[in-house]
Amino acid sequence: MNLEYFIAKRLITAKGRKSSISAPIIKIAIAAIAIGMIMMIVSVATGIGLQEKIREKVSAFNGHIIISNFDDNQSQVSVTPISTHQDFYPQFKSVEGINHIQAVATKAGIIRTENAFEGIVFKGVGKDYQWQNIREYIISGSIPDCSNQLNNEILISQYLANRLNLKLGATFNTFFMKEGNNQLPNLRVFKVVGIYNSGIQEFDASYIIGDIRHVQRINKWRPDQVGAFEVFVNDFTQIKSKGEEVYEQTNSTLDTQTIAEKYYYIFEWLQLFDFNIIVILIVMIAVATINMVVALLVLILERTQMIGILKALGANNWTIRKVFLYNAFYLMTRGLFWGNVIGIGLLLIQKYFGIIQLNPENYYVNEAPVYLNWMYIVALNLGTVVICLVVLLIPSYIITKISPVKAIRFD
Repeated sequence: MNLEYFIAKRLITAKGRKSSISAPIIKIAIAAIAIGMIMMIVSVATGIGLQEKIREKVSAFNGHIIISNFDDNQSQVSVTPISTHQDFYPQFKSVEGINHIQAVATKAGIIRTENAFEGIVFKGVGKDYQWQNIREYIISGSIPDCSNQLNNEILISQYLANRLNLKLGATFNTFFMKEGNNQLPNLRVFKVVGIYNSGIQEFDASYIIGDIRHVQRINKWRPDQVGAFEVFVNDFTQIKSKGEEVYEQTNSTLDTQTIAEKYYYIFEWLQLFDFNIIVILIVMIAVATINMVVALLVLILERTQMIGILKALGANNWTIRKVFLYNAFYLMTRGLFWGNVIGIGLLLIQKYFGIIQLNPENYYVNEAPVYLNWMYIVALNLGTVVICLVVLLIPSYIITKISPVKAIRFD
């Protein structure tokens, strides 16, 4: 144990040596660091958690990249069919980082019950559809069986089920318009086998999911014709570059669109969270640093005589400065300890019990999601310590201006 650490420890643990002035200031500094760490951990965990959850939801219902016909159709409904005889289907081997591709088709319709009616978009899926992507959003029932013979099973949102007063096992009529103004609508009778709740109003208010062969028969398509392909990538952060690669690997009659482009308003809103997180981090570190500077200055002024004695005994300025920096580091670790304990504790409570609820119409989720990663927690702690200690070098410079003779006489 070196001399500086020994003196700092004695300075910290000495009983009854802290005056009535320094004691509350030191407690405030420790509390400020603890509160700052709580705010930083919570803001990063909830901010990143919200971004991850919303991205996950949007991609679960749309894929990461959508391949469709290159036409003027801007609606959510498939108009011109695409052949499944493509080089990239059923496996996209020409682009690395793609883990799945699935064929889908959509058709606009109207659900009519005895007491209500709603406009919907029927999303047809086949046996290659990855149900595990949306399984966590199914709140009751099961998934439709689209792998064997054609059936009338569908998955409906809780929003539509409540508006139409539909329960599990209920059947209802759905009318689909045919091409041509003079043709009668096509009637399909569907059965509710599952109810989902994505929390994204745009999906819940529109989509029901069932067998793609219904769309193919209504549109008089061949079994090898679909409306679009949904592509899933391994790393969402590379979605832009992968979207460009996918576009280059498809023929000129096909267009590609990432979900970040299709739902640009959602992803632009998500980017605001990055700015908010940075602002919170800067403010919290600034508050903690200012409080530590004040606490250090008070300690230096309170220990002026001790500084004079140490200088008279031959200690140089840097040695004495390190004594107070060790002391400041100890105070910071106390604040960081309680900040981490309380912050992580609050996040674990939210993660497993979901106490804080959010309005899905505004935030696209029902409860505040939490993203816990030990790497960013460690980074926040190290960053706070390093920044505070670097800034504390400035006020500790006042020690070099203290004269041993005047300091010993100081009272």
